[in-house]
Amino acid sequence: MKKAPSKEQIRSEIEHQVDDYLARGGRVLQVERGVSARIGSDGPFSRSGPVLQQPRAERTPLDQVVAQLEARRRPAPPQPATPRAKGPRKKPVLDDFGEIIRWVWEE
Repeated sequence: MKKAPSKEQIRSEIEHQVDDYLARGGRVLQVERGVSARIGSDGPFSRSGPVLQQPRAERTPLDQVVAQLEARRRPAPPQPATPRAKGPRKKPVLDDFGEIIRWVWEE
């Protein structure tokens, strides 16, 4: 099984990748703290977005579905116990630790 890389190895790998990117002419844009990617982020969140303008959908009652599921969950009625045939039965012989040593037949 392979060992997972340590955090130090991950950090050095990321730093190496960034250095390679910058060496090939890439650049990193600095974004000021607190700036949002939201368009028109001048004021508070606007509730006039397309998702919030839709009317509320009517709820579908699920009482019958829940009743059907509950009916399936109920256990089946108990079956009458069948009388066991009288005769010898196999019984385990256990050691002090609860391990089976052997099986014996018992009347």
